[in-house]
Amino acid sequence: MIWEDPHYLWLLVLIPLVAIAQFLYQRFKRSQRQRYIDDPIFKDLYQGEWKFGRKVKDVLMLMGLSFLIIALSGPKIGTEVREIKRQGIDLMVALDLSASMNARDISPSRLNKARYETLRLVENLKGDRIGLIVFTGEAFLQSPLTVDYSALRLFLNIVETDQMPSSTTNFDAAFVEAFKAFEGNEQEEESEAAKVLLVISDGENFGSDFDSSLDALIDLGVKVYTIGIGTQEGTTIPMVDPNSGSIQGYKTDNSGQTVVTRLESEVLEEIADTGGGRYYEVQRGNENFDAFLNQIGELQKGELATQEYADYKNQYQWVTLLALSCFGLSILLPAYRKPVKKTRSVT
Repeated sequence: MIWEDPHYLWLLVLIPLVAIAQFLYQRFKRSQRQRYIDDPIFKDLYQGEWKFGRKVKDVLMLMGLSFLIIALSGPKIGTEVREIKRQGIDLMVALDLSASMNARDISPSRLNKARYETLRLVENLKGDRIGLIVFTGEAFLQSPLTVDYSALRLFLNIVETDQMPSSTTNFDAAFVEAFKAFEGNEQEEESEAAKVLLVISDGENFGSDFDSSLDALIDLGVKVYTIGIGTQEGTTIPMVDPNSGSIQGYKTDNSGQTVVTRLESEVLEEIADTGGGRYYEVQRGNENFDAFLNQIGELQKGELATQEYADYKNQYQWVTLLALSCFGLSILLPAYRKPVKKTRSVT
Protein backbone atom coordinates (compact mmCIF):
# COMPACT_ATOMS: atom_id res chain seq x y z
CA MET A 1 0.00 0.00 0.00
CA ILE A 2 1.14 3.52 -0.81
CA TRP A 3 -0.41 6.90 -0.11
CA GLU A 4 -1.27 9.81 -2.41
CA ASP A 5 -0.94 12.44 0.35
CA PRO A 6 0.56 10.69 3.39
CA HIS A 7 1.00 13.94 5.32
CA TYR A 8 -2.75 13.91 6.05
CA LEU A 9 -2.21 10.79 8.19
CA TRP A 10 -0.83 13.05 10.91
CA LEU A 11 -4.43 14.14 11.50
CA LEU A 12 -5.05 10.70 13.06
CA VAL A 13 -3.29 12.06 16.13
CA LEU A 14 -6.43 14.13 16.69
CA ILE A 15 -8.60 11.03 17.20
CA PRO A 16 -7.36 10.09 20.70
CA LEU A 17 -7.31 13.77 21.61
CA VAL A 18 -10.96 14.07 20.59
CA ALA A 19 -11.79 10.93 22.59
CA ILE A 20 -10.05 12.33 25.69
CA ALA A 21 -11.77 15.71 25.25
CA GLN A 22 -15.13 13.97 24.90
CA PHE A 23 -14.52 11.93 28.06
CA LEU A 24 -13.50 15.02 30.06
CA TYR A 25 -16.53 16.92 28.80
CA GLN A 26 -18.89 14.15 29.92
CA ARG A 27 -17.27 14.15 33.38
CA PHE A 28 -17.65 17.90 33.57
CA LYS A 29 -21.34 17.68 32.61
CA ARG A 30 -21.93 14.97 35.22
CA SER A 31 -20.22 16.98 37.97
CA GLN A 32 -22.24 20.06 37.08
CA ARG A 33 -25.46 18.06 37.04
CA GLN A 34 -24.73 16.42 40.39
CA ARG A 35 -24.55 19.87 41.98
CA TYR A 36 -28.26 20.37 41.29
CA ILE A 37 -29.86 16.95 40.71
CA ASP A 38 -29.34 13.77 42.70
CA ASP A 39 -28.63 10.57 40.81
CA PRO A 40 -31.95 8.82 41.74
CA ILE A 41 -33.97 11.84 40.52
CA PHE A 42 -31.90 12.06 37.35
CA LYS A 43 -32.53 8.38 36.59
CA ASP A 44 -36.27 8.91 36.98
CA LEU A 45 -36.12 11.93 34.62
CA TYR A 46 -34.10 10.09 32.00
CA GLN A 47 -35.80 6.72 32.04
CA GLY A 48 -34.89 4.62 29.05
CA GLU A 49 -31.47 6.20 28.48
CA TRP A 50 -29.25 3.64 26.79
CA LYS A 51 -25.74 4.37 28.05
CA PHE A 52 -24.15 1.58 26.02
CA GLY A 53 -25.84 2.90 22.90
CA ARG A 54 -24.44 6.39 23.54
CA LYS A 55 -20.95 4.95 23.87
CA VAL A 56 -21.35 2.99 20.64
CA LYS A 57 -22.51 6.18 18.86
CA ASP A 58 -19.43 8.03 20.08
CA VAL A 59 -17.13 5.19 18.97
CA LEU A 60 -18.78 5.10 15.51
CA MET A 61 -18.29 8.85 15.10
CA LEU A 62 -14.60 8.51 15.97
CA MET A 63 -14.23 5.57 13.58
CA GLY A 64 -15.93 7.55 10.82
CA LEU A 65 -13.59 10.48 11.38
CA SER A 66 -10.59 8.11 11.27
CA PHE A 67 -11.72 6.53 8.00
CA LEU A 68 -12.33 10.00 6.53
CA ILE A 69 -8.74 11.04 7.31
CA ILE A 70 -7.44 7.81 5.78
CA ALA A 71 -9.51 8.42 2.64
CA LEU A 72 -8.15 11.97 2.46
CA SER A 73 -4.61 10.51 2.45
CA GLY A 74 -5.43 8.56 -0.73
CA PRO A 75 -4.69 4.88 -0.03
CA LYS A 76 -3.57 2.93 -3.10
CA ILE A 77 -3.77 -0.86 -3.13
CA GLY A 78 -3.22 -3.11 -6.13
CA THR A 79 -2.22 -2.01 -9.62
CA GLU A 80 -3.99 -0.94 -12.80
CA VAL A 81 -2.72 -0.37 -16.35
CA ARG A 82 -3.23 3.13 -17.73
CA GLU A 83 -2.81 4.35 -21.28
CA ILE A 84 -1.66 7.89 -22.02
CA LYS A 85 -1.78 9.43 -25.49
CA ARG A 86 0.67 12.27 -26.00
CA GLN A 87 -0.08 14.89 -28.65
CA GLY A 88 2.02 17.77 -29.90
CA ILE A 89 4.47 18.87 -32.59
CA ASP A 90 8.03 17.88 -33.45
CA LEU A 91 10.30 20.88 -32.88
CA MET A 92 14.02 20.86 -33.62
CA VAL A 93 16.09 23.84 -32.45
CA ALA A 94 19.27 24.65 -34.39
CA LEU A 95 21.42 26.90 -32.20
CA ASP A 96 24.31 28.86 -33.68
CA LEU A 97 27.48 28.52 -31.57
CA SER A 98 29.82 30.54 -33.76
CA ALA A 99 32.23 32.98 -32.11
CA SER A 100 30.05 35.93 -33.10
CA MET A 101 27.37 34.67 -30.70
CA ASN A 102 29.63 35.89 -27.88
CA ALA A 103 29.01 39.49 -28.99
CA ARG A 104 27.41 41.64 -26.32
CA ASP A 105 25.23 43.99 -28.33
CA ILE A 106 22.45 41.94 -26.72
CA SER A 107 22.79 41.74 -22.95
CA PRO A 108 24.38 39.71 -21.46
CA SER A 109 25.42 38.20 -24.81
CA ARG A 110 23.79 36.84 -27.95
CA LEU A 111 24.34 33.26 -26.86
CA ASN A 112 23.05 33.81 -23.33
CA LYS A 113 19.97 35.56 -24.69
CA ALA A 114 19.39 32.69 -27.14
CA ARG A 115 19.85 30.15 -24.34
CA TYR A 116 17.45 32.00 -22.04
CA GLU A 117 14.71 32.25 -24.68
CA THR A 118 15.11 28.60 -25.68
CA LEU A 119 14.79 27.52 -22.04
CA ARG A 120 11.66 29.64 -21.82
CA LEU A 121 10.39 27.89 -24.93
CA VAL A 122 10.91 24.52 -23.25
CA GLU A 123 8.94 25.70 -20.21
CA ASN A 124 5.95 26.46 -22.45
CA LEU A 125 5.87 23.10 -24.23
CA LYS A 126 3.09 20.68 -23.32
CA GLY A 127 3.49 17.23 -24.80
CA ASP A 128 5.57 18.44 -27.78
CA ARG A 129 8.81 16.73 -28.70
CA ILE A 130 11.89 18.91 -28.94
CA GLY A 131 15.45 18.29 -30.05
CA LEU A 132 18.65 20.33 -30.22
CA ILE A 133 21.24 20.79 -32.96
CA VAL A 134 24.33 22.93 -32.35
CA PHE A 135 26.22 24.21 -35.36
CA THR A 136 29.03 26.41 -36.58
CA GLY A 137 30.95 25.27 -39.67
CA GLU A 138 29.82 21.77 -38.65
CA ALA A 139 26.61 20.57 -37.02
CA PHE A 140 26.00 18.03 -34.27
CA LEU A 141 22.78 16.49 -32.98
CA GLN A 142 23.01 17.34 -29.30
CA SER A 143 19.61 15.84 -28.41
CA PRO A 144 17.17 13.87 -30.62
CA LEU A 145 13.47 14.63 -30.49
CA THR A 146 12.31 13.90 -26.96
CA VAL A 147 9.74 14.77 -24.32
CA ASP A 148 12.43 14.61 -21.63
CA TYR A 149 12.56 18.37 -21.12
CA SER A 150 14.91 18.11 -18.15
CA ALA A 151 17.56 16.47 -20.36
CA LEU A 152 17.21 19.23 -22.94
CA ARG A 153 17.59 21.91 -20.26
CA LEU A 154 20.82 20.20 -19.21
CA PHE A 155 22.18 20.31 -22.77
CA LEU A 156 21.21 23.97 -23.15
CA ASN A 157 22.89 24.97 -19.91
CA ILE A 158 26.26 23.57 -20.96
CA VAL A 159 26.48 24.75 -24.59
CA GLU A 160 29.33 27.18 -25.24
CA THR A 161 31.00 28.52 -28.37
CA ASP A 162 34.38 27.02 -27.45
CA GLN A 163 33.03 23.46 -27.57
CA MET A 164 32.82 23.54 -31.38
CA PRO A 165 35.75 22.74 -33.69
CA SER A 166 34.93 25.70 -35.96
CA SER A 167 34.11 29.32 -35.16
CA THR A 168 32.27 30.26 -38.38
CA THR A 169 28.64 29.64 -39.39
CA ASN A 170 27.37 27.19 -42.03
CA PHE A 171 23.58 26.89 -42.35
CA ASP A 172 23.93 24.05 -44.85
CA ALA A 173 25.48 21.83 -42.16
CA ALA A 174 22.61 22.62 -39.79
CA PHE A 175 19.96 21.83 -42.43
CA VAL A 176 21.63 18.53 -43.37
CA GLU A 177 21.75 17.44 -39.72
CA ALA A 178 18.11 18.49 -39.19
CA PHE A 179 17.06 16.48 -42.26
CA LYS A 180 18.77 13.36 -40.86
CA ALA A 181 17.03 13.83 -37.50
CA PHE A 182 13.54 14.31 -38.96
CA GLU A 183 13.94 11.57 -41.58
CA GLY A 184 15.18 9.05 -39.05
CA ASN A 185 12.27 9.82 -36.75
CA GLU A 186 9.78 9.52 -39.63
CA GLN A 187 11.10 6.07 -40.53
CA GLU A 188 10.56 4.89 -36.97
CA GLU A 189 6.96 6.07 -36.68
CA GLU A 190 4.25 7.77 -38.71
CA SER A 191 2.75 10.93 -37.27
CA GLU A 192 0.56 13.76 -38.48
CA ALA A 193 2.25 16.19 -36.12
CA ALA A 194 3.72 19.35 -37.62
CA LYS A 195 7.50 19.33 -38.08
CA VAL A 196 9.27 22.57 -37.22
CA LEU A 197 12.90 23.63 -37.43
CA LEU A 198 13.76 26.75 -35.44
CA VAL A 199 17.07 28.34 -36.39
CA ILE A 200 18.50 30.75 -33.79
CA SER A 201 21.43 32.71 -35.16
CA ASP A 202 22.87 36.15 -35.90
CA GLY A 203 22.59 35.32 -39.61
CA GLU A 204 26.24 35.50 -40.59
CA ASN A 205 26.81 32.65 -43.05
CA PHE A 206 30.31 31.69 -44.18
CA GLY A 207 29.45 28.21 -45.45
CA SER A 208 28.38 26.77 -48.77
CA ASP A 209 25.09 27.33 -50.54
CA PHE A 210 22.21 25.85 -48.53
CA ASP A 211 19.41 25.81 -51.12
CA SER A 212 19.46 22.06 -51.76
CA SER A 213 19.52 21.08 -48.08
CA LEU A 214 16.74 23.56 -47.30
CA ASP A 215 14.65 22.18 -50.19
CA ALA A 216 15.12 18.66 -48.82
CA LEU A 217 13.67 19.78 -45.48
CA ILE A 218 10.70 21.40 -47.21
CA ASP A 219 10.03 18.22 -49.22
CA LEU A 220 9.99 16.33 -45.92
CA GLY A 221 7.21 18.62 -44.68
CA VAL A 222 9.33 20.67 -42.28
CA LYS A 223 8.46 24.32 -41.68
CA VAL A 224 11.52 26.46 -41.01
CA TYR A 225 11.33 29.42 -38.64
CA THR A 226 14.24 31.73 -37.88
CA ILE A 227 15.09 33.98 -34.97
CA GLY A 228 17.70 36.70 -35.35
CA ILE A 229 19.83 37.54 -32.32
CA GLY A 230 21.80 40.80 -32.46
CA THR A 231 21.59 44.38 -33.69
CA GLN A 232 22.07 46.02 -37.08
CA GLU A 233 24.70 48.37 -35.61
CA GLY A 234 26.79 45.40 -34.51
CA THR A 235 29.69 45.21 -32.10
CA THR A 236 33.07 43.57 -31.55
CA ILE A 237 33.52 39.92 -30.62
CA PRO A 238 35.15 39.47 -27.19
CA MET A 239 37.68 36.71 -26.63
CA VAL A 240 36.65 35.31 -23.25
CA ASP A 241 38.88 33.26 -20.99
CA PRO A 242 36.92 30.02 -20.33
CA ASN A 243 38.30 29.70 -16.79
CA SER A 244 37.97 33.23 -15.41
CA GLY A 245 35.29 34.55 -17.75
CA SER A 246 37.25 37.76 -18.26
CA ILE A 247 37.73 39.38 -21.68
CA GLN A 248 41.25 38.78 -23.01
CA GLY A 249 40.81 40.88 -26.15
CA TYR A 250 38.69 41.11 -29.28
CA LYS A 251 38.59 38.96 -32.38
CA THR A 252 40.63 40.27 -35.33
CA ASP A 253 40.85 39.30 -39.00
CA ASN A 254 43.94 38.18 -40.90
CA SER A 255 45.05 41.78 -41.36
CA GLY A 256 44.85 42.50 -37.65
CA GLN A 257 41.69 44.60 -37.87
CA THR A 258 39.08 44.19 -35.14
CA VAL A 259 36.08 42.23 -36.45
CA VAL A 260 32.65 43.80 -36.12
CA THR A 261 29.70 41.43 -36.23
CA ARG A 262 26.20 42.54 -37.25
CA LEU A 263 22.81 40.87 -37.42
CA GLU A 264 22.31 39.60 -40.99
CA SER A 265 18.53 39.59 -40.97
CA GLU A 266 18.24 39.27 -44.78
CA VAL A 267 19.66 35.75 -44.75
CA LEU A 268 17.36 34.64 -41.95
CA GLU A 269 14.33 36.22 -43.62
CA GLU A 270 15.16 34.38 -46.85
CA ILE A 271 15.42 31.05 -45.01
CA ALA A 272 12.07 31.58 -43.26
CA ASP A 273 10.29 32.69 -46.44
CA THR A 274 11.57 29.70 -48.39
CA GLY A 275 10.86 27.30 -45.54
CA GLY A 276 7.23 28.38 -45.14
CA GLY A 277 7.80 29.84 -41.69
CA ARG A 278 8.39 33.32 -40.32
CA TYR A 279 11.32 35.42 -39.21
CA TYR A 280 11.43 36.93 -35.72
CA GLU A 281 13.97 39.32 -34.34
CA VAL A 282 14.94 39.24 -30.66
CA GLN A 283 16.89 42.04 -29.08
CA ARG A 284 16.31 43.39 -25.59
CA GLY A 285 12.74 42.25 -24.98
CA ASN A 286 10.99 38.96 -25.61
CA GLU A 287 7.79 40.04 -27.38
CA ASN A 288 8.87 38.60 -30.74
CA PHE A 289 9.79 35.29 -29.15
CA ASP A 290 6.36 35.21 -27.52
CA ALA A 291 4.89 35.68 -30.99
CA PHE A 292 6.73 32.53 -32.10
CA LEU A 293 5.34 30.65 -29.08
CA ASN A 294 1.83 31.67 -30.14
CA GLN A 295 2.58 30.60 -33.70
CA ILE A 296 3.62 27.05 -32.83
CA GLY A 297 0.54 26.78 -30.62
CA GLU A 298 -1.57 27.07 -33.78
CA LEU A 299 0.23 24.31 -35.68
CA GLN A 300 -1.34 20.92 -36.20
CA LYS A 301 -0.71 18.56 -33.33
CA GLY A 302 -0.51 14.84 -33.91
CA GLU A 303 -0.41 11.77 -31.72
CA LEU A 304 3.26 11.40 -30.91
CA ALA A 305 3.18 8.41 -28.60
CA THR A 306 0.92 6.09 -26.66
CA GLN A 307 2.35 4.87 -23.42
CA GLU A 308 1.06 2.22 -21.06
CA TYR A 309 2.19 2.08 -17.48
CA ALA A 310 1.17 0.27 -14.31
CA ASP A 311 0.06 2.41 -11.42
CA TYR A 312 -1.27 1.70 -7.96
CA LYS A 313 -5.05 1.69 -7.86
CA ASN A 314 -6.65 4.39 -5.75
CA GLN A 315 -9.03 2.91 -3.15
CA TYR A 316 -10.08 6.08 -1.32
CA GLN A 317 -13.71 5.66 -2.41
CA TRP A 318 -14.13 2.45 -0.39
CA VAL A 319 -12.63 3.99 2.72
CA THR A 320 -14.91 7.00 2.25
CA LEU A 321 -17.87 4.61 2.08
CA LEU A 322 -16.79 3.09 5.40
CA ALA A 323 -16.58 6.56 6.93
CA LEU A 324 -20.06 7.48 5.73
CA SER A 325 -21.42 4.14 6.98
CA CYS A 326 -20.02 4.82 10.45
CA PHE A 327 -21.51 8.32 10.48
CA GLY A 328 -24.87 6.95 9.31
CA LEU A 329 -24.98 4.19 11.93
CA SER A 330 -24.04 6.68 14.64
CA ILE A 331 -26.96 8.91 13.64
CA LEU A 332 -29.48 6.06 13.31
CA LEU A 333 -28.49 4.23 16.48
CA PRO A 334 -30.88 5.28 19.27
CA ALA A 335 -29.60 6.67 22.55
CA TYR A 336 -32.85 5.81 24.32
CA ARG A 337 -34.90 2.64 24.56
CA LYS A 338 -38.44 2.20 25.65
CA PRO A 339 -38.30 1.43 29.39
CA VAL A 340 -39.54 -1.98 30.41
CA LYS A 341 -42.51 -1.67 32.74
CA LYS A 342 -42.19 -3.73 35.87
CA THR A 343 -45.32 -5.76 36.67
CA ARG A 344 -46.41 -6.15 40.24
CA SER A 345 -47.29 -9.59 41.38
CA VAL A 346 -50.74 -9.96 43.05
CA THR A 347 -50.75 -12.16 46.09
